Amino acid sequence: MSVWQPDSNETLLARAPVTFATGEAMRVSGMRWFRDTQRRDMQSELAGWPAGPQYAARSTADTAARNTVKGAAIAAGVAVLSFLSAHGGNLGGTPGTGHGTNTSNDHADEIDDFPVMWAAPGTIARTLPWQLDPGRSSEKRYRTHAVVTDRRLVIVGFPYVKGNDRLIDDELLWETPRSAIRSIELRDFKLGHDAKVIFTDDSWCRLGSVSREKLTRNLIEPLDSIPLETLTSAQRHTAESFAAAQAPDFQTPLVRRNPCGCLRVEVLAPSTIGALFGHPSLDTVMDAQGKELELTEYHPEDFLS
Repeated sequence: MSVWQPDSNETLLARAPVTFATGEAMRVSGMRWFRDTQRRDMQSELAGWPAGPQYAARSTADTAARNTVKGAAIAAGVAVLSFLSAHGGNLGGTPGTGHGTNTSNDHADEIDDFPVMWAAPGTIARTLPWQLDPGRSSEKRYRTHAVVTDRRLVIVGFPYVKGNDRLIDDELLWETPRSAIRSIELRDFKLGHDAKVIFTDDSWCRLGSVSREKLTRNLIEPLDSIPLETLTSAQRHTAESFAAAQAPDFQTPLVRRNPCGCLRVEVLAPSTIGALFGHPSLDTVMDAQGKELELTEYHPEDFLS
């Protein structure tokens, strides 16, 4: 088994599952398209890609019918919940991510159409690997992860065996330097799992990840980790003690200063990688004196989004 690792002079920042996103609006639900800059389907032009599903956006009539059925289901669900509430039923549920919204700010690319690749010939987005497409590579058998370092964005893939989350045998599928990424746009329509990655040549892709914030903040935030040798002895002791307690193969802890003045300590360890969520969040916060804070002592700026 082999876990992809950065070069010796490169810093690993994050690893999380990623695929091309999937449409959520009724007209494009469950679908995705690969478009040229004239909005034409160009997936047959992508070098080395196997054939994939051909989608057609639903008609207005079909969408209206589906919305009617959905509305009836929601109404029935509300009636059941009201009955249970009135009779003392337990209505506890699982909270969502808090990022999703039913309002789209991009009608053309989220309601009428759902491109996950927008690229002229010869541009960066066209080089992305086909394994990112759930329509071509089933997540039941194969998983793709994005890896962020201080130098590049990498896509790796590996066979997936249900029930064995630690079975990781990485294949390097794609990479691009951070300098080739112009910007990252978070897309919150419906689930709030998507992000648009815009490259410097104006091509872009839309990716989805259950760990979107972990990936994107490490591409959006400045690379401003504080070297351990510049910390006070108390701060360094706290950072290194926390790292050593996480896993035997812990890497040098990443320390960043939050806007409130507290220091966030993050730790990555190859042995903790899992197929479902990539690197888990191993982090803590300490104050300026090096004291590790309890969760109840965090400032709003100390919480990761």
